[in-house]
Amino acid sequence: PLGVEVREARVVPDVHDTIVATVNHLRKTWDYVFTTGGIGPTHDDITADAIAAVFGRHIDVRPDALALLEAHYAARNTEMNEGRRRMARIPDGAELIANPVSTAPGFRIDNVFVMAGVPAVMRGMLQDIGHRIEGGERVHASTVRGKGLREGDIAAALTEIAKAAPDVNIGSYPFMKPGWRGTEFGVN
Repeated sequence: PLGVEVREARVVPDVHDTIVATVNHLRKTWDYVFTTGGIGPTHDDITADAIAAVFGRHIDVRPDALALLEAHYAARNTEMNEGRRRMARIPDGAELIANPVSTAPGFRIDNVFVMAGVPAVMRGMLQDIGHRIEGGERVHASTVRGKGLREGDIAAALTEIAKAAPDVNIGSYPFMKPGWRGTEFGVN
């Protein structure tokens, strides 16, 4: 709905230099980069440090992020331990991304948005991102599932449709389940 098209998706391991190199490449290639995961309380959550390195920024516990977490855990009578405190580590100059699910914020630096990896938490954080990006025209998409249709049988017809409507993206994706085979069509 924001007119932002996903052009590339990658899975990157928890390796500092790999994260830094990947984000540096992607932020120069695309308008926006969205990372998910690696900002939690454990030793392998190194994304915040890697993003700080990408931008040459210092990272430490930030008072506003810490205040959010302290209030959250105090309301639940839960200890504010070092692991939880770690989630308040934010690179200098970053804007916080609100987390309506579990409070620990994500952050943004330039065109890079850093969010939690837990899907429900990431979806919640996305609610605080739409107003920060400049999208294009709203993308309308639909999917049609054709039971029994095989890609090879409809390839020529799809090619003709694509030629007749060059501004429409049409993709075909076969599916195979026991007793249920066919092709799914995505149009936007």
